[in-house]
Amino acid sequence: MWYDEFIYPFIDLITHLKLTDILDILIVAYVSYKLYELIKETRAEQLVKGIFIIVISLKLSEVFQLHAVNWILRNTVTVGLIAIIIVFQPELRRILEYIGRTKLIMKNDEETAKQKVDVINETVQACLSLSRQRIGALIVFERETGINEIIQTGTKLNAIVSRELLINIFIPNTPLHDGAVVIRKNSIIAAACFLPLTENKNLNKELGTRHRAALGITEKSDCLSLVVSEETGYISIAIKGKLYRDLNEERLRNMLSQNLIRNNNNNVLQLKKGGKNDETKSEKF
Repeated sequence: MWYDEFIYPFIDLITHLKLTDILDILIVAYVSYKLYELIKETRAEQLVKGIFIIVISLKLSEVFQLHAVNWILRNTVTVGLIAIIIVFQPELRRILEYIGRTKLIMKNDEETAKQKVDVINETVQACLSLSRQRIGALIVFERETGINEIIQTGTKLNAIVSRELLINIFIPNTPLHDGAVVIRKNSIIAAACFLPLTENKNLNKELGTRHRAALGITEKSDCLSLVVSEETGYISIAIKGKLYRDLNEERLRNMLSQNLIRNNNNNVLQLKKGGKNDETKSEKF
């Protein structure tokens, strides 16, 4: 029968499948899935689709003996590899940074998580106060990827995070109000820092320099940026080149805790909001 040509080889493959083969397949599948997650909804996603089309076209040109088309496609692939490295350098750097941040052993430091909760509470209270007063603010939370080049553009503080200090920093006409505050671990490491502006051309024209700077730094690292609008008082969060605007207190707390605290123990992550846990939907990025 015609289907014997397909069934018997498949049965033979299954019967000779070893544990190492299964492990090999699982590793390749996992790595492919993680790479897809990294490039999803970025320019690199369209790049992968383009490469896939070129590879198929290259094989078809060989089968149908389209020599001119085959020559053009082969040279396109050769030149294209160099162009990919240049044009898609930010995406490639993000992938390498992700690999570098991957840890074989995940530590569960309860004390550090509690300190981070305090930092989040102080930051939220400061942002709510600034929002009511229509005072602009820009706060960057450094995560796994270091941003020393950004910190060096500002004034070093190395201070404990408190709502009073954050509010005073952003009061207009004070020495440190113009620029971003950078929080590393549980400390305000620097203030008045300059951030790169986003390269996104499709951004809403209503958004000012603060929001563009908040997005820009998240396009170049894994940090999280928090913005208080001077015009509207809206509080926004930028992460991975995306902006989440007009956050209320509950959603703000939830997004900060989900993205800044690794320990998911409910006893540790109890946020100071009337003594109750924040039970809004998880929005981890």
